Amino acid sequence: MGFLSKIWAFILDIAQTILLAASVFLVIYIFFFRPFQVNGASMLPSFEDKEYVLTNIFILHFENPKVGDVVVFKSPTEPDKDFIKRVIAIPGDTISLRSGEVYINSQKLDQSEYVPNYVQTSEGSFLAEGESITVPNDSYFVMGDNRLHSSDSRQWGFVKKSEIIGKSLFVYWPLNRMRLVKNPYQK
Repeated sequence: MGFLSKIWAFILDIAQTILLAASVFLVIYIFFFRPFQVNGASMLPSFEDKEYVLTNIFILHFENPKVGDVVVFKSPTEPDKDFIKRVIAIPGDTISLRSGEVYINSQKLDQSEYVPNYVQTSEGSFLAEGESITVPNDSYFVMGDNRLHSSDSRQWGFVKKSEIIGKSLFVYWPLNRMRLVKNPYQK
């Protein structure tokens, strides 16, 4: 019986270890960080298709997204999908498009760190060229870095804060492209 009790104790130890690890993972996943896979080319050159990004869902309890943050949120057009985009304007900001450039509160937005200089930002069905729109409370105006191939706030409008899942923190896959996700305006 001694041998069987040792096997039983070993199996019990393994089960407890697996249960503990699963519990820790579940708590982290539900309350702190969530993985997200980039699908498509809307965030090129900053993020490539099929990259995996770790998203901080806890931080939004303490601070609001800032201009330049990359956020993951529920798609306004397909709620079962998640989108990843860059915050361009925050509540109270006035955004406009003039001659292919983005203006926030009448100041040209320097996007040189994430949008190539030759790229022009075109209008959409929500924000037309020359039109100014003020971002309402608890909402954000977001755009993909690949302006020519991005469905974003220019087409479907503002993203409510309640729809934002979290702030992108770290690209962890593939390993050769591992890096921190930095806000170009927070030096």
